[in-house]
Amino acid sequence: MENIQHLLKAVKEGSFALQTLSDENKQALLKDLSQIVLDNKALILSENKKDLDKMDDDNPKKDRLLLSNERIDDLATSLLDVAKLEDPTNKILSEKKLDNGLSVKKTSVPIGVVGIIYESRPNVTLDVAALCIRSGNAVVLRGGSDAFHSNTVLVKLIHQAMEKHKLPTDAILLLPTDRKFVPEMLNATKYIDIIIPRGSQQLIEFVRKNASVPTIETGAGVCHTYVESSADLDKAAAIVVNAKVSRPSVCNSLDTILVDQQIAATFLPKILDGMKAYNVEIFADEETHKIISEKKYPHLQKASEEDFGREFLSYKCSIKSLNGLDEAIAHIRKHSSRHSEAIVSTNETLCNRFLQEVDAAAVFTNASTRFTDGGQFGLGAEIGISTQKLHARGPFALEKLTTEKWVVRGDGQVRE
Repeated sequence: MENIQHLLKAVKEGSFALQTLSDENKQALLKDLSQIVLDNKALILSENKKDLDKMDDDNPKKDRLLLSNERIDDLATSLLDVAKLEDPTNKILSEKKLDNGLSVKKTSVPIGVVGIIYESRPNVTLDVAALCIRSGNAVVLRGGSDAFHSNTVLVKLIHQAMEKHKLPTDAILLLPTDRKFVPEMLNATKYIDIIIPRGSQQLIEFVRKNASVPTIETGAGVCHTYVESSADLDKAAAIVVNAKVSRPSVCNSLDTILVDQQIAATFLPKILDGMKAYNVEIFADEETHKIISEKKYPHLQKASEEDFGREFLSYKCSIKSLNGLDEAIAHIRKHSSRHSEAIVSTNETLCNRFLQEVDAAAVFTNASTRFTDGGQFGLGAEIGISTQKLHARGPFALEKLTTEKWVVRGDGQVRE
């Protein structure tokens, strides 16, 4: 195959069938897909195992790649949740009658063809397909070679559901994993309306620098939790440990703990058992290193400047002591990727300052950053977490997969 132009052209042509699907038909398609996924659980696990067997156990991407019985059940449930969401298309956003008699309406319509480039996460295949179907969009999927078998079987199941509803399967395309086709995808302005990279910072930067198709950045998260001096330390410890260990390979996991100097000696020992249970490697600044080393924590390193502003995506984190909220905000402004940031505090005034002054897609008080998620926010699913400010920010979900169309009705009016 020399190029993918014919494939992209077929997606564009297939997109028109999805744009005209009724709300009822979209819901029925997703419900059938959910059942097909459950009926083929053994096949999905078998294909996923082929991918897992090729990846080293110590690779932090392996958890992202893994599909278990529970995760497949969750994916099937997510398909039903998306089906239940309100159709975001064909809404009248504004309406008025002009003095010249023209009727002018602004309506919501599908974007058209959405391109996704992602790594090691086969769940993205179903999440993206579901959101695009529900919003009437076609989609070009470009997954990584490490998830080839998983992605291939999932797209086959999506096509099976589409065939049942007599829809063109070309509208949901999984591209070959050969990297030579990526530049062609990134510059297919004739066929693709928007591209969303989801993965490492390197992937996002590559897409941003090389794409002529409009791009929305998602994925990279350097997330901080600041434990302020008035915090309930038991709650703070539970929040910090959860944010780090519950699923460290995802973008909303905790990377850096910021702790007020006044409470560091009391607070830090409270997190060590929870961290030790998962062999979390801690990179601590000079002050916190002294405190933790006295407790004989076995996985302790001295932090370098590079350990702050680093997205670990594994059982690693950095810790820094600070003197008050101003220093915490300054540190976050310097090192944050503007994904998710949290403060643990009982001081409402300081919490409000943090929420107002920290520039991120999601800001939290007294809660884990792990909640930054389309499903957790009641959006059904997400394509990713957008860390930019135009068009979409935060969980990029159903309502952001539309654009606007102006519909003007006249009766012979001409402009003078």
